[in-house]
Amino acid sequence: MDALELLGHPVRLRIVHAMRGGHTMTTAQVCERISDVSKATVYRHIDLLAAGGILEVADEQRVRGAVERHYRLRHDRTTIGPDVIDSLTLDDHRRGFAVAMAALIAEFNAYLERDHADPAADLVGYRQHAIWLSRDELLEMIGRMREAIAPKLANPPTPERSQYLLSPVLFPLEEAARPLHDEVSRHQGEAR
Repeated sequence: MDALELLGHPVRLRIVHAMRGGHTMTTAQVCERISDVSKATVYRHIDLLAAGGILEVADEQRVRGAVERHYRLRHDRTTIGPDVIDSLTLDDHRRGFAVAMAALIAEFNAYLERDHADPAADLVGYRQHAIWLSRDELLEMIGRMREAIAPKLANPPTPERSQYLLSPVLFPLEEAARPLHDEVSRHQGEAR
C-alpha cells in the first residue's frame, strides 16, 4: 500500500495522530491512548503502518522474553504533496474526506468519554462559518492560517503542553473561481 492508502483508514489515522509531536510509543501505549479500539485491531494497523514505512522502529528491548518495539512516526511518509493532491480523483477526495471525518468523530467521542472531559475548560470548538471571499481574500486567509499553524507543528511535547487535534476544513458552497485551484494546491502543499 502507498502512503495515501495507509492513511486512508480511520484507525490508522488515529494512530498517526497519537504518534505526532515526536512521540515514541510501544503498541501497548498506543492501545492505552486509543482505548476505544480493540488491542488486536491496533496491533494489526501498527504492523501495516510499520510495513508501509509510515512508522519506524526507534528502539527494541527484551521484556519478559518478548521484544518490545518503540515506534516513531516518519514525517516524510505522512506528508502528502501537491503533486499527489492534484492527481486525486473526485472519488479519492470523497473517500479521504469520509476517513478524516470518521477519525475526527472517533477522536472527539474518545475525548468525551474521558473521566474529566470538560469542553468549556478545554476551549473545544467546532463552529462552522459560511463566509464570502474573493480569490485574493481566500489566498490571504489560507496564508495567514498557514503562518499561524505551521510553526506550532514543530512543537515538541513538554509537561506544560497538551496535544490538540486541529482539523481545518475548507470547501466552496457554490461554484468557485477555477484559476484559484493551482495557487491553493501550492499553498496546501507548503503547509503540509
